[in-house]
Amino acid sequence: MKALYDIPAPAKLNLFLHITGRRADGYHLLQSAFMLIDWADTLHFELRPAGISREDLLQPLPADDLIVRAARALQAASGTGLGAHIAVEKRLPAQAGMGGGSSDAASTLLALNRLWQLNLSLEQLAAIGLKLGADVPFFLHGRHAWVEGIGEQITPLTLPHGQVLVVKPDSGLETRAIFSDPALKRDTIPAILSGFAADPYGFGHNDLQPVAQRLCPGVTQALDWLATLGLRGRMTGSGSAVFAWAPPSFSVPKAPDAMEARLCCSLDAHPLAGWATSDRVVGR
Repeated sequence: MKALYDIPAPAKLNLFLHITGRRADGYHLLQSAFMLIDWADTLHFELRPAGISREDLLQPLPADDLIVRAARALQAASGTGLGAHIAVEKRLPAQAGMGGGSSDAASTLLALNRLWQLNLSLEQLAAIGLKLGADVPFFLHGRHAWVEGIGEQITPLTLPHGQVLVVKPDSGLETRAIFSDPALKRDTIPAILSGFAADPYGFGHNDLQPVAQRLCPGVTQALDWLATLGLRGRMTGSGSAVFAWAPPSFSVPKAPDAMEARLCCSLDAHPLAGWATSDRVVGR
């Protein structure tokens, strides 16, 4: 297949994640700092006169995954009759708390907005993305961010460049199971950005982690392994991946069985940052 666009879809880590309340409609209110990292999927897009088709190059995905749903949502919102063939190199693990599906959806919206020459603004794409998933607007904005509300309140952040050791247990976690657990702490006192900025590597905690450790022993095992390396670990998102900041000279040892360990670097910006602006899309 000749790809018109070869598009990265990087992961994110939650440096902390606090649940500060719950709305009447059941949505949880959160505060978090999202950091982009260089572990990524790759999506290949080819213009078609109609229809959406998807080809899975590395591992099978559900028929109606977020990539397909994002493409169809953009078709519906724009009224375009154009289509695309999308080939997916899926490298990010599922049920990890790293935003892989949301990142794929955001990259799909950005790529097809340009491929179909729709010229939708960032705000228009973010409105579509929020209906697909709370993390999609973050990936569309393309910068590290302080995120609040249900994921729609996004303030760009500048973070120190560094490397992190990310560990994914073989077992995964369903986000819905975490958020529906009665033991989940939902009343953390709201933090302020200046408090985080004073210690971005050590600030706060992840309110989802205690529930996740109870539901998934692999989370605790991964954290314990990081501790044996002298690293202070924390779960990202709803898990099951955990991470720890690693010194510059750090060499990754072989991970225990039933775990994948990868040394990642933070990204100063999403590779597609600038593909959509407040008033226009950058031309090809």
